[in-house]
Amino acid sequence: MRAAVLHEIGQDKLEVLDDVEAVGFGPGKVKLRVRATGLCHSDVSAMSGVLPQPAPFIPGHEGAGEVIDIGDGVTGLSAGDRVLVCWLPACWTCPACRRGQTQLCLAGFMNAGTPNFKRPGGDVFGFAGTGTFTEEVVVDAGCAVPIPDDVPFEIAALIGCGVTTGLGAAINTAQVEAGSSVAVIGCGGVGISTIQGARVQGAAQIVAVDPVASRREAALRFGATEAVAPDGLADAKQRITAGEGFDYVFEVVGKSVTARTAYENTRRGGTLCIVGAGAMDDNFQVNMFELFFDEKRILPSMYGGGDVLRSYERAIALWRAGRIDLESMITHRVQLAEINDALDQMRTGEALRTCIEL
Repeated sequence: MRAAVLHEIGQDKLEVLDDVEAVGFGPGKVKLRVRATGLCHSDVSAMSGVLPQPAPFIPGHEGAGEVIDIGDGVTGLSAGDRVLVCWLPACWTCPACRRGQTQLCLAGFMNAGTPNFKRPGGDVFGFAGTGTFTEEVVVDAGCAVPIPDDVPFEIAALIGCGVTTGLGAAINTAQVEAGSSVAVIGCGGVGISTIQGARVQGAAQIVAVDPVASRREAALRFGATEAVAPDGLADAKQRITAGEGFDYVFEVVGKSVTARTAYENTRRGGTLCIVGAGAMDDNFQVNMFELFFDEKRILPSMYGGGDVLRSYERAIALWRAGRIDLESMITHRVQLAEINDALDQMRTGEALRTCIEL
């Protein structure tokens, strides 16, 4: 079986091998044939060591495909079913799940420490307990979420992570109000989804902020009312808010420096929403006076900040109704053998979202 493998954390290239085997199938498990997978920036962050992940590992967590086989005790799924991959499944029994905060369930993270692939040389892990840069993968049954027949695999893959994360940040976490002003810092796939979520919520002004010109142009097509480079944000703040600051600012980069910029461009009493996944040693700081005096809400958003199954259904409904554009988010399509070209396109900002077809 073919798969793209990172041998050591810190390497910037993947090796496409044909001697990989998906393992771990048994009770409560599902074996999937991956048909499409998106390249998410979190995959690159895991490769570089920003996000913790044991190696060697197969990146990829934004996937969709077909059920090959189901283990004992699995209900609601059958061979041949079309599914998307949920990299953060709910266990439904932990305190977070019982509170209705299923996006905070840790069961999925526990899977990341168990190899679900092997090669002649030893075990191989799957990123976030999945690993979709491969032809087949074994996952917990909760990771395989059925999708309607009219949803293409590449669209379902995007919904499995980036779209759900961005839409949910605007709709679930920040709860953007109609007529409000919004700034989105970082306009890759998740940032574009955040912009679409703010538009669905009825925001009056949506300013996209990104250093890459092609991403700024894309943001305008997806609902931003204007798009600026980082050095143009201060001017936009002055023009649009008379210098007060935006009602909502979304940080979709995952760095303390951009989080600080987001904080400074949020109005007093406004909302800063942290969407980007950053490093454990990158500390965001505010002083105690401004924290008290400005009364800005700082809201992290994990995987869209809400029940992911409901979020999937909502994304599909909005897509069917033409309220959000998911097809145009896919700017590049590649085969697995071209994965390193796709990584370069993501790092330079050339690609908005790349679909790897398997």
